[in-house]
Amino acid sequence: MPVLPGSPPVEVTLRRSAQARRFSLRVSRLDGRVTLTVPARAREAEALAFARDQEGWIRRALLDVPRTASVGLDTLLPVEGRQLLVRPGSGRCVRIEDDSLLVPGDPALAPVRLAAFLKALARERLAAACDHHARTLGRSYARLTLRDTRSRWGSCTHDGCLMFSWRLILAPPPVLDYVAAHEVAHLAQMNHSPAFWAEVSRLMPDYAPHRLWLRRHGQALHGFRFGD
Repeated sequence: MPVLPGSPPVEVTLRRSAQARRFSLRVSRLDGRVTLTVPARAREAEALAFARDQEGWIRRALLDVPRTASVGLDTLLPVEGRQLLVRPGSGRCVRIEDDSLLVPGDPALAPVRLAAFLKALARERLAAACDHHARTLGRSYARLTLRDTRSRWGSCTHDGCLMFSWRLILAPPPVLDYVAAHEVAHLAQMNHSPAFWAEVSRLMPDYAPHRLWLRRHGQALHGFRFGD
């Protein structure tokens, strides 16, 4: 893998594409991976010269990549917008107590147990929000599933299946509610037309600041690693 020297060195993934007509660079905001896409027959030396010319831009973009943190005991973790300290707990179940997130059992299993707890809580909150918005809209959805998606916070299929990122439980409740309203609105409008946004506004009149929060801070929610 080509490397740009410096402090620190930057690895560059070279990707050849038959559709590419010019060199292009991309820095992933999820993991900081630098990808250089080049035409299929381009010379590698020319591609690397292009990357070196863009080194300043690459390093500035890398500064904007959210830092990752492995979750475990003593981690400060946002849950429904509140900063909770992960601490050892007693009993059999993970629970929230005051400003602590108490995890019983083997500390090595804390990340997995936390993820399971958060997914269950996310399902509960999203199901309640979707049920509420679907009743208001006068539509019904087929099923609700959770995933750890990186490119979108939710989706709605033509047959009424709703999908959400479980990491929405880390965001403030109105943000989760906005995403639920957004996807439920697609049950009536499978597009992003003015008519669609009118439906979102009917379901959640004050959605704009919560949409903005997700744009500004949403990527940081992917920075928490639960042993995966």
